[in-house]
Amino acid sequence: MSAPSVVVFDVNETLSDLTPLQERFVEVGAPRTLAGLWFASVLRDGFALTAAGTTAPFADIGAELLRGLLPGHGVTDDVEAAVSHVMQGFMSLDTHPDVAPGVRAMRAAGLRLVTLSNGSTAVAESLLGRAGIREEFEALLSVEEPGVWKPAAGAYGFVAERCGVALAETMLVAVHPWDIDGAVRAGMQAAWIDRDGRRYPAYASEPTHRVGSLEELAEVLAS
Repeated sequence: MSAPSVVVFDVNETLSDLTPLQERFVEVGAPRTLAGLWFASVLRDGFALTAAGTTAPFADIGAELLRGLLPGHGVTDDVEAAVSHVMQGFMSLDTHPDVAPGVRAMRAAGLRLVTLSNGSTAVAESLLGRAGIREEFEALLSVEEPGVWKPAAGAYGFVAERCGVALAETMLVAVHPWDIDGAVRAGMQAAWIDRDGRRYPAYASEPTHRVGSLEELAEVLAS
């Protein structure tokens, strides 16, 4: 398989460290463990809407789910303020330690870099700007433009069309097996970033590469 010309990065969890969101839940009076359940629920409902033939922005789904979850987990005063506090946390997240050096190495190797997020481009702009690597990316893309969430094939087709290349010339980079599976089924190459030594599910399509960091992926692509 030939090397990709365009590397497409997922944003939430792949580039950003979502751990600080747990503290946001604690600060509004909810258990920190609710953060994981909430994030998974946002993905679930975004996927469900896409499967049903419609869509909604990540932020809208996330806020509405919080309005239902927080009162049942100890938050009884000013729920709207609590919802706002949690959602604003996305605008102050940092990247994982391997992201900046890995991204710079890939760009130095001549690869075109873009993002494709189920969230908003504003979150990606904020994240990459703080990390000092925004200029390494030629475009920050969101599924809000085509109106279909990953892992639906239309989301991956959209990024290839925007970049003016065939799907086979692109590579998705993500920590989520469901994203890897969707990309491979759509015709992309894919790199699974496994920072924690997790098991890759047997039911998902195999990634083109399995690596432990973006720095390792940069080395693989350079070779």
